[in-house]
Amino acid sequence: MASRPVHFIWLLDCSGSMSVNGKIAELNFAIREAIPEMQQAARSNPGATLLVRAVSFASGASWHINEPTPVDQFVWEDLHTYGGTDMGAAFRLAAGALQTPPMPQRALPPVLALVSDGQPTDDWRSGLRAIDDTPWGKRAVRVALAIGDDADKSMLKEFLANPELEPLHAKNPRQLAAAIRWMSTAVKAASTPRVDGGTAVQAPPPVALGKDEDEDPIW
Repeated sequence: MASRPVHFIWLLDCSGSMSVNGKIAELNFAIREAIPEMQQAARSNPGATLLVRAVSFASGASWHINEPTPVDQFVWEDLHTYGGTDMGAAFRLAAGALQTPPMPQRALPPVLALVSDGQPTDDWRSGLRAIDDTPWGKRAVRVALAIGDDADKSMLKEFLANPELEPLHAKNPRQLAAAIRWMSTAVKAASTPRVDGGTAVQAPPPVALGKDEDEDPIW
């Protein structure tokens, strides 16, 4: 039986504040290190073909990796920082990929993985509505990560569109790496339908994010 595609889209903040204390370098490292986790998640479900790409946003948004790439061929290209935090532009860009076409009708629910360290500087609500107005946007598995204490956690929670879920929160490189690894395996939820036809994402246990009372935050 032919496998069905699962599109995994990173939505990544590259604003100027991500250059502070090496956050962008840590994010690049964390995503690169998470690729084997994604490959393992894909291998554990032969009924799904995991395709990965990425949107970066700062002053405007663009496809950082445009082509949906099979995870076993996926190679990370480092992000660089500049400008503001035009998250709405990133949402609108992603919304264009969540139409049918280009998304095939037989696909499994996509995964939208949002990472940010600040406050949106454009009309993010209209961008989020653009995602919600697409058939695949409504069905997407959504995960979000706040880096540091300045990220807009209420906005990230609204992005999740599920009152039972909370954004992940990383205050140091070790927590960031753990959170990115967990986000990268959300494809398991996307490829495991619930009885009601939706998809479920379980919050990771605190230990999975490396929460350590003895470790001081640096962001």
